Amino acid sequence: MAVRAWLALLRPGDYLTVLVAVAATVLAALQLWGPDRPSLAVVRAGGKIVASLPLDRPGGIEVMGPLGKTLIEVQPGRARVVSDPGPRQYCVKQGWLTRSGAAAICAPNEVSLQLQGRSESYDSLSY
Repeated sequence: MAVRAWLALLRPGDYLTVLVAVAATVLAALQLWGPDRPSLAVVRAGGKIVASLPLDRPGGIEVMGPLGKTLIEVQPGRARVVSDPGPRQYCVKQGWLTRSGAAAICAPNEVSLQLQGRSESYDSLSY
């Protein structure tokens, strides 16, 4: 009942002000607390960095590991492992990586791909 009395006091301009405030809050939350866009794909082989590929243009690289070649593809804003000689293909099945901190690890071939940006996004497993 108190809500109805409160709503009766609002005018059309008040509704507009509340709508703009809510929209500004949502946009600010998405910009400030959303995940960082990655800018670099870091490729490691045998624990050493072998390439740093920018994510602003298409590209790719072949990396040699103990089992053979791992093929990595980069498109604007994302990267993936296209093929790997490992038996289970977990890093290939990972698909496109699009968030900072995301990684695809081809453990048998000792090759990994990780996306980096200004800051990494964390999930509950990171704590």
